[in-house]
Amino acid sequence: MEIKRDYYLNELKAREENGLIKVITGLRRAGKTFLLFNIFYNYLLDKGIEKSHIIDIALDNRIYKDLRDPDNMLKFINSKIIDDKLYYILIDEVQLMNEFEDVLNSLLHIRNVDVYVTGSNSKFLSTDVITEFRGRGDEIHVFPLSFKEYTSAYNGSIYQAWDDYYNYGGMPFILSCNTKKRKEDYLKSLFEKVYISDILERHNKIKNKEELNELLNILSSSIGSLSNPIKLSNTFKSIKNKTISDKTISKYIEYFEDSFLISKAQRYDIKGKNYINSPYKYYFEDIGLRNARLNFRQTEEDHIMENIIYNELKIRGYNVDVGIVETTTQNKNGNTIRKNYEVDFVATMGDNKYYIQSALNIDTEEKAKQEKKSLISINDSFKKIIIVKADMKPRKDDNGITIVGIYNFLLDDSCLDY
Repeated sequence: MEIKRDYYLNELKAREENGLIKVITGLRRAGKTFLLFNIFYNYLLDKGIEKSHIIDIALDNRIYKDLRDPDNMLKFINSKIIDDKLYYILIDEVQLMNEFEDVLNSLLHIRNVDVYVTGSNSKFLSTDVITEFRGRGDEIHVFPLSFKEYTSAYNGSIYQAWDDYYNYGGMPFILSCNTKKRKEDYLKSLFEKVYISDILERHNKIKNKEELNELLNILSSSIGSLSNPIKLSNTFKSIKNKTISDKTISKYIEYFEDSFLISKAQRYDIKGKNYINSPYKYYFEDIGLRNARLNFRQTEEDHIMENIIYNELKIRGYNVDVGIVETTTQNKNGNTIRKNYEVDFVATMGDNKYYIQSALNIDTEEKAKQEKKSLISINDSFKKIIIVKADMKPRKDDNGITIVGIYNFLLDDSCLDY
């Protein structure tokens, strides 16, 4: 089964011959290798690049074991470059090579090469990977399948696809699992045997694996809720009857972020136009992994839908914050009353900005008023949107707020500009 990932292919195409190392990062098993060695490789062939000018090396293949030595790798590549034409160098699992950072920087001294690499262990998947190349790296972050990508290969209705997607997420292999048990077992195994193992391998000073796992469970249970290390430390005391310092929790959260398991959304004061440092909201990069972490027991569709919307905005390249808008009113005694309302997401890209609420439904007057209150309180001209659980094309209400169904939002990249 081949899933088209045109967005990432276009990202790679846009970076061709830019003089930088193209570094493909993301969750393990999210599709980085397939993107580089299948989709991008075939694109190069289709545009007329000769096979002899594509040097593709999969370092996890034993036949390339000798190339894990940095000097052998450089000699091998140099032996393949026999003319002045451009050569594309594609290296998978580059972290298996000793001193790989030095090797990649050395390749940039060869005039007629364009370098692309992926990696999938804890060291390479760190968010600080680009600094390893001394400012010469250009990152393409690959997310698990978007809903649009997922449905392109799904055998069933859009409603069945949604039911599977919000339960099992977008890891590509999920589409090959034909039973509920296979999907659940696969995701649980990924968490324990891949992601947790990677974090423990990279941060070998972690003494208590149980604490790390407990924190991950708590974060999984509270997606979309405001939190911070101090609050989480108090949760351990009250619920788990354990004492873990907020500093330790802060480090653990950083480890989860570095491995791309979770993402942090900051709060943004819309009227004051400044960030509020704490608390934050945390979302999972793949909702199926989050559900697997909780043994598929807490699958509340409202929170999961919010997480999926957040991920979709990130996939499309937006900077995503949690909005806060302050309102002031006077009571009957003439006293000023200040109240803060939350906007689920403030999505920004360049000069474009959208204020977005996620709501399963607004089928009663009270619910509609509740969801619209924060948006109505914003007095600038940027677009205000409510995404609801429905199959509904965008439409505007009397307040100029756009209401759009979740399927339309996820399947139509331009629906926010209605």
